[in-house]
Amino acid sequence: MSETTQTLTPPSTQAERLIGLGVHEIAGLSAAEVRAAAEGAGDAEGLGDAGEGALLAVRPDLAPASVLAPLLRRGDKAGFVVTDLTDADLFTPLDGIDLPDTPLYLVGGVDRGDDMANWSPDEALPALTAASRTPLLLTEGIHWVLQRPDVLERNHCFMTIGSRLRKPKGTLDARTPALWISNGTGRDGRERRDAPKVGWCWAGNRHTWLGFASGSGRRGLEP
Repeated sequence: MSETTQTLTPPSTQAERLIGLGVHEIAGLSAAEVRAAAEGAGDAEGLGDAGEGALLAVRPDLAPASVLAPLLRRGDKAGFVVTDLTDADLFTPLDGIDLPDTPLYLVGGVDRGDDMANWSPDEALPALTAASRTPLLLTEGIHWVLQRPDVLERNHCFMTIGSRLRKPKGTLDARTPALWISNGTGRDGRERRDAPKVGWCWAGNRHTWLGFASGSGRRGLEP
Protein backbone atom coordinates (compact mmCIF):
# COMPACT_ATOMS: atom_id res chain seq x y z
CA MET A 1 0.00 0.00 0.00
CA SER A 2 1.03 3.61 -0.45
CA GLU A 3 2.44 5.88 2.21
CA THR A 4 -0.43 8.38 2.01
CA THR A 5 -2.26 7.27 5.15
CA GLN A 6 -3.57 10.44 6.75
CA THR A 7 -3.11 10.79 10.51
CA LEU A 8 -6.41 10.67 12.38
CA THR A 9 -7.24 12.09 15.79
CA PRO A 10 -8.29 9.72 18.61
CA PRO A 11 -11.81 8.27 18.37
CA SER A 12 -12.99 10.53 21.22
CA THR A 13 -11.98 13.60 19.22
CA GLN A 14 -13.58 12.20 16.07
CA ALA A 15 -16.75 11.62 18.07
CA GLU A 16 -16.92 15.29 19.00
CA ARG A 17 -16.53 16.21 15.35
CA LEU A 18 -19.46 13.97 14.38
CA ILE A 19 -21.57 15.34 17.23
CA GLY A 20 -20.77 18.89 16.19
CA LEU A 21 -21.99 18.09 12.67
CA GLY A 22 -25.17 16.47 13.96
CA VAL A 23 -24.31 13.01 12.62
CA HIS A 24 -25.49 11.42 15.86
CA GLU A 25 -28.95 12.88 15.33
CA ILE A 26 -29.03 11.58 11.76
CA ALA A 27 -28.20 8.12 13.11
CA GLY A 28 -30.76 8.29 15.90
CA LEU A 29 -28.09 8.23 18.61
CA SER A 30 -27.53 10.49 21.58
CA ALA A 31 -24.32 12.44 22.00
CA ALA A 32 -23.70 10.40 25.16
CA GLU A 33 -23.95 7.12 23.22
CA VAL A 34 -21.43 8.30 20.63
CA ARG A 35 -19.02 9.48 23.31
CA ALA A 36 -19.35 6.22 25.24
CA ALA A 37 -18.66 4.14 22.13
CA ALA A 38 -15.60 6.22 21.28
CA GLU A 39 -14.28 5.98 24.82
CA GLY A 40 -14.62 2.21 24.58
CA ALA A 41 -12.38 2.09 21.51
CA GLY A 42 -9.32 1.56 23.71
CA ASP A 43 -6.33 0.57 21.65
CA ALA A 44 -8.55 -0.69 18.81
CA GLU A 45 -7.92 -4.31 19.71
CA GLY A 46 -8.51 -6.56 16.74
CA LEU A 47 -7.11 -4.11 14.18
CA GLY A 48 -3.45 -4.83 14.83
CA ASP A 49 -0.92 -2.05 14.53
CA ALA A 50 -3.30 -0.28 12.17
CA GLY A 51 -5.72 0.31 15.05
CA GLU A 52 -3.86 3.43 16.12
CA GLY A 53 -5.46 6.37 14.38
CA ALA A 54 -8.43 4.31 13.21
CA LEU A 55 -11.44 5.95 11.57
CA LEU A 56 -14.69 6.22 13.54
CA ALA A 57 -17.69 5.48 11.32
CA VAL A 58 -21.46 5.12 11.61
CA ARG A 59 -23.18 2.23 9.86
CA PRO A 60 -24.47 3.31 6.43
CA ASP A 61 -28.00 2.13 7.17
CA LEU A 62 -28.12 4.69 10.00
CA ALA A 63 -26.28 7.54 8.26
CA PRO A 64 -26.59 7.21 4.47
CA ALA A 65 -24.27 8.82 1.95
CA SER A 66 -26.86 11.24 0.55
CA VAL A 67 -27.35 12.78 4.01
CA LEU A 68 -23.66 12.84 4.96
CA ALA A 69 -22.34 14.31 1.71
CA PRO A 70 -23.76 17.84 2.26
CA LEU A 71 -21.86 17.99 5.56
CA LEU A 72 -18.54 17.86 3.70
CA ARG A 73 -16.68 21.14 3.34
CA ARG A 74 -13.76 22.37 1.29
CA GLY A 75 -13.21 25.98 2.15
CA ASP A 76 -16.68 27.52 2.01
CA LYS A 77 -18.01 24.94 -0.46
CA ALA A 78 -20.43 22.25 0.74
CA GLY A 79 -20.26 18.69 -0.51
CA PHE A 80 -22.83 17.19 -2.85
CA VAL A 81 -23.85 14.03 -4.70
CA VAL A 82 -23.85 14.21 -8.49
CA THR A 83 -27.27 14.39 -10.12
CA ASP A 84 -26.92 11.02 -11.85
CA LEU A 85 -26.26 9.16 -8.58
CA THR A 86 -29.68 9.60 -7.02
CA ASP A 87 -29.50 5.94 -5.93
CA ALA A 88 -26.29 6.40 -3.93
CA ASP A 89 -27.93 5.07 -0.76
CA LEU A 90 -28.77 1.78 -2.50
CA PHE A 91 -25.08 0.95 -2.86
CA THR A 92 -24.31 -1.70 -0.23
CA PRO A 93 -21.17 -3.54 0.95
CA LEU A 94 -19.69 -6.05 -1.45
CA ASP A 95 -19.99 -9.73 -0.63
CA GLY A 96 -17.20 -10.57 1.79
CA ILE A 97 -17.36 -7.23 3.61
CA ASP A 98 -18.96 -7.92 6.97
CA LEU A 99 -19.90 -4.78 8.83
CA PRO A 100 -20.03 -4.88 12.63
CA ASP A 101 -23.61 -4.95 13.91
CA THR A 102 -22.99 -1.99 16.23
CA PRO A 103 -24.11 1.55 15.29
CA LEU A 104 -20.51 2.81 15.42
CA TYR A 105 -17.35 1.00 14.45
CA LEU A 106 -13.69 1.54 13.67
CA VAL A 107 -11.85 1.11 10.37
CA GLY A 108 -8.14 0.53 10.86
CA GLY A 109 -5.24 1.66 8.72
CA VAL A 110 -7.12 3.80 6.21
CA ASP A 111 -5.11 4.60 3.12
CA ARG A 112 -5.93 6.62 0.01
CA GLY A 113 -4.34 4.10 -2.33
CA ASP A 114 -2.33 6.53 -4.44
CA ASP A 115 -0.13 3.69 -5.61
CA MET A 116 -3.12 2.26 -7.50
CA ALA A 117 -3.93 5.45 -9.39
CA ASN A 118 -4.67 4.65 -13.04
CA TRP A 119 -5.95 1.20 -12.13
CA SER A 120 -9.55 0.26 -12.85
CA PRO A 121 -11.84 -0.88 -10.02
CA ASP A 122 -11.95 -4.32 -11.63
CA GLU A 123 -8.16 -4.47 -11.39
CA ALA A 124 -7.88 -2.93 -7.93
CA LEU A 125 -10.32 -5.13 -6.02
CA PRO A 126 -8.44 -8.44 -6.40
CA ALA A 127 -5.15 -6.69 -5.63
CA LEU A 128 -6.55 -5.24 -2.41
CA THR A 129 -7.96 -8.62 -1.42
CA ALA A 130 -4.63 -10.31 -2.09
CA ALA A 131 -2.94 -7.74 0.15
CA SER A 132 -5.46 -8.48 2.97
CA ARG A 133 -6.93 -5.01 2.59
CA THR A 134 -10.63 -4.15 2.58
CA PRO A 135 -11.94 -1.44 0.24
CA LEU A 136 -13.69 1.44 1.96
CA LEU A 137 -17.43 1.90 1.69
CA LEU A 138 -18.74 5.17 0.29
CA THR A 139 -19.95 6.27 3.73
CA GLU A 140 -16.56 5.40 5.26
CA GLY A 141 -14.86 7.56 2.66
CA ILE A 142 -17.21 10.42 3.53
CA HIS A 143 -16.49 9.97 7.24
CA TRP A 144 -12.76 10.16 6.47
CA VAL A 145 -13.14 13.45 4.61
CA LEU A 146 -15.40 14.80 7.37
CA GLN A 147 -12.51 14.23 9.78
CA ARG A 148 -9.72 15.21 7.38
CA PRO A 149 -10.95 17.46 4.54
CA ASP A 150 -7.38 17.66 3.26
CA VAL A 151 -7.43 13.98 2.31
CA LEU A 152 -9.07 15.20 -0.92
CA GLU A 153 -6.37 16.91 -2.99
CA ARG A 154 -6.33 18.01 -6.58
CA ASN A 155 -5.11 15.04 -8.65
CA HIS A 156 -5.11 12.82 -5.53
CA CYS A 157 -8.64 11.68 -4.70
CA PHE A 158 -10.08 8.21 -4.23
CA MET A 159 -12.65 5.58 -5.06
CA THR A 160 -14.69 3.64 -2.51
CA ILE A 161 -15.29 0.36 -4.29
CA GLY A 162 -16.44 -1.49 -1.19
CA SER A 163 -19.92 -0.12 -2.00
CA ARG A 164 -21.69 -1.50 -5.07
CA LEU A 165 -25.23 -1.64 -6.35
CA ARG A 166 -26.76 -5.01 -7.20
CA LYS A 167 -29.26 -5.26 -10.02
CA PRO A 168 -32.49 -7.25 -9.53
CA LYS A 169 -30.93 -10.32 -11.15
CA GLY A 170 -27.93 -10.18 -8.78
CA THR A 171 -25.28 -8.79 -11.12
CA LEU A 172 -23.32 -5.70 -10.12
CA ASP A 173 -24.15 -2.30 -11.56
CA ALA A 174 -21.08 -1.09 -13.47
CA ARG A 175 -20.83 2.16 -11.50
CA THR A 176 -18.35 2.47 -8.64
CA PRO A 177 -18.58 5.43 -6.21
CA ALA A 178 -15.76 7.89 -5.58
CA LEU A 179 -14.97 11.18 -3.85
CA TRP A 180 -13.18 13.98 -5.61
CA ILE A 181 -13.18 17.76 -6.13
CA SER A 182 -15.61 19.36 -8.54
CA ASN A 183 -14.31 21.47 -11.41
CA GLY A 184 -17.65 23.28 -11.59
CA THR A 185 -18.36 22.03 -15.09
CA GLY A 186 -21.45 20.45 -16.62
CA ARG A 187 -24.35 19.69 -14.32
CA ASP A 188 -22.23 20.42 -11.22
CA GLY A 189 -22.61 24.14 -11.89
CA ARG A 190 -19.91 26.81 -11.69
CA GLU A 191 -20.94 27.68 -8.14
CA ARG A 192 -19.76 24.24 -7.04
CA ARG A 193 -16.22 24.56 -8.34
CA ASP A 194 -13.78 23.23 -5.69
CA ALA A 195 -16.57 21.57 -3.68
CA PRO A 196 -16.18 17.99 -2.37
CA LYS A 197 -18.09 15.71 -4.72
CA VAL A 198 -19.57 12.21 -4.47
CA GLY A 199 -19.55 10.80 -7.97
CA TRP A 200 -18.97 7.54 -9.77
CA CYS A 201 -16.82 5.88 -12.43
CA TRP A 202 -17.22 2.78 -14.56
CA ALA A 203 -15.76 -0.39 -13.03
CA GLY A 204 -13.57 -1.01 -16.07
CA ASN A 205 -12.20 2.51 -16.48
CA ARG A 206 -8.91 3.96 -15.26
CA HIS A 207 -8.28 7.46 -13.89
CA THR A 208 -4.83 8.85 -13.14
CA TRP A 209 -6.16 11.02 -10.29
CA LEU A 210 -8.14 8.39 -8.37
CA GLY A 211 -6.62 5.92 -5.94
CA PHE A 212 -8.51 3.18 -4.10
CA ALA A 213 -9.20 3.85 -0.45
CA SER A 214 -8.89 0.83 1.82
CA GLY A 215 -8.44 -0.23 5.42
CA SER A 216 -6.94 -3.08 7.37
CA GLY A 217 -10.20 -4.19 8.98
CA ARG A 218 -13.26 -3.19 10.99
CA ARG A 219 -14.27 -3.59 14.63
CA GLY A 220 -17.56 -2.75 16.31
CA LEU A 221 -17.93 -0.38 19.25
CA GLU A 222 -20.60 -0.81 21.90
CA PRO A 223 -22.38 2.46 22.78
